[in-house]
Amino acid sequence: MKTVRLTMAQALVRYLTAQKIVIDHEEVPLFGGVFAIFGHGNVTCLGEALEPVRDVLPTWRGQNEQSMALAAIGYTKMKKRRQIMVSLSSIGPGATNMVTAAAVAMANRLPLLVLAGDTFASRIPDPVLQQVERFDDPTISVNDCFKPVVRYWDRISRPEQIIGSLPQAVATMLDPATCGPAFIGLAQDAQAEAYDYPEAFFAETVHRIPRARPDADSIREAVSLLRKAKKPLIIAGGGVHWSLANDAVGAFAEKHNVPVAETINGRTSLVHDHPMNVGPVGINGSTSGNALAREADVILAVGTRLQDFVTASWTLFPESAQIIGLNAARFDAAKHRSLAVVGDALVGIEEMSDALTDWQAPGSWSKKGAKAYGAWNDLIDKNSGPTNAEVPTYAQVVGAINRICDPTDLALTAAGGLPGELCQNWRAKTPATFDCEFGYSCMGYEIAGAWGAKMADPDRDIISMIGDGSYLMMNSDIYSTVLTGHKLIIVVMDNGGFAVINRLQNAKGSKSFNNLIADCKIENLVEVDFEKHAASMGALAETVHSIGELEQAFNRAKQADRTSVIVVKVQSHEWTPGDAWWETGVPEVSTRKEVRAARAEHEEGKGKQRVGV
Repeated sequence: MKTVRLTMAQALVRYLTAQKIVIDHEEVPLFGGVFAIFGHGNVTCLGEALEPVRDVLPTWRGQNEQSMALAAIGYTKMKKRRQIMVSLSSIGPGATNMVTAAAVAMANRLPLLVLAGDTFASRIPDPVLQQVERFDDPTISVNDCFKPVVRYWDRISRPEQIIGSLPQAVATMLDPATCGPAFIGLAQDAQAEAYDYPEAFFAETVHRIPRARPDADSIREAVSLLRKAKKPLIIAGGGVHWSLANDAVGAFAEKHNVPVAETINGRTSLVHDHPMNVGPVGINGSTSGNALAREADVILAVGTRLQDFVTASWTLFPESAQIIGLNAARFDAAKHRSLAVVGDALVGIEEMSDALTDWQAPGSWSKKGAKAYGAWNDLIDKNSGPTNAEVPTYAQVVGAINRICDPTDLALTAAGGLPGELCQNWRAKTPATFDCEFGYSCMGYEIAGAWGAKMADPDRDIISMIGDGSYLMMNSDIYSTVLTGHKLIIVVMDNGGFAVINRLQNAKGSKSFNNLIADCKIENLVEVDFEKHAASMGALAETVHSIGELEQAFNRAKQADRTSVIVVKVQSHEWTPGDAWWETGVPEVSTRKEVRAARAEHEEGKGKQRVGV
């Protein structure tokens, strides 16, 4: 057996560069690059190994470990889970900064390879810089914090251990059923140790994303249910994007006359004007999508984990409705007494369509969906249309940008009020033009994720829409995009704090408290100059005061040669109306009559929940 003597860090990097994947009949690197912040736990060994291959496996320096891992997530979302970025940190705080991002990837079923330095396997220098000691268990380090939020976890204490560990991590991330983040902790002394590795370990390996075919019996059962349905509804989730099943779902819907509603992660599975599109569904959904969901007798849930914002905390679907769960993950396919059709979304939808032959749902049902969708669009026209208002709403800002953007521009957001406003008001001109991180609803994804998305697809404009709260939480990758030349268009909507949580607080009967900045414990009410702040990081920046000025600024940003930040004040108390219930804790006892009234509404909502068994 031929061997080559390398340090563990050198061997790890060589292995990563040898992994390829087939995309559109072309072999490309599986790992698109490394986001890294170096420290004493990774710079001397992994830094030494990465530097010679920087043209093959580029290393990008982020400004914060969490944000660079979020950028890695934005990258892989744009690549439809077919290429992966590595997020690399030193030990201690650098590592734990990435735990939140790992949770984002875990909740959204996204691949992310997290590598972090660790303490010494020998333990001789203990306690080392940044080591958190457990008095009762010296085997634990802060890297154990990753265990609940990754699909694969390992700690390398001997150089030869990567021979078994790395292939398992890759297999986990590429399997649609187990897809999620992988974490590997790297002991500092083991990184430096040399080993005679088999040359075969570094042979070029070409991966393909498997398309698991559903069990034939489950397809037959699903087809039997659909044939009996009078009011079937497709709910398109994020798995439609990951499986590249957009066209197949649209074709199925048209052939069989079945309306399609979209989840937040499944938004833009279809274009806005697709004849079977009835809008988003759930708490951030449309009156049309929700109306059909409330009447549906068979629900074909494709590639969705059925999060509470989709199901309205399980009050949206009739108790009698039969769910067919078409999903690569058995865990998601089997939820709420669903008929589990475990397999690839594209293959599954095509096989169901073939088996249904020329069956169609009643025309009266699709006509009802089209009529409801027309009424919803009339509402959106009124809600997000042109305005001369001195202070516009979120919806009006979204509508203005949507009207003038290019068909392939990507709208990207995450937490706060914008997920709802974008989900409801963004009209897809082409498929896959919407990215809302709402699986974990992580404030800070908006700019970092947009950086990764732009890196993955430099030929289209990425429009990051962000509230003032998220901006203040994580904005430093504006500087990263200027340094690296990954131009973004960032629209900062300033509503004076965490306005959407203030809305929830008021809706559940409480006074405004600690959400809007004016309602916090403060000595001086100071407004942040977001324009100057962004400009200080090298971005082009301007503040606008009307929708007309916003449109002009957006057109300038389209022509700009670097990241542009547009700041606009928006209303803090006006929102797109919704018609779905969401379960949050409401005090059972309170001196406030408003809280007691909210508790009564809460009890009423609880009585409508579909209980999964």
